[in-house]
Amino acid sequence: MSLESIIWGMLFGVIGMGYIVYGRKQKRGIALVSGFALCAFPYFVSNIFLVIAIGIVLMAVPYFIKD
Repeated sequence: MSLESIIWGMLFGVIGMGYIVYGRKQKRGIALVSGFALCAFPYFVSNIFLVIAIGIVLMAVPYFIKD
């Protein structure tokens, strides 16, 4: 793992934890699932550009999909 992937993984993990807390308190399933995905996906993707792209998409999903 490179330093960049560790930093981006931590950033998306922290944002994912915020989505998890928000999803649990507001009972919004899509935010909860998106938060878990944001925490987990950096472990499986090694390309830094894909990490950033997937992270941005996962952060935008709860905004566009309302439950």
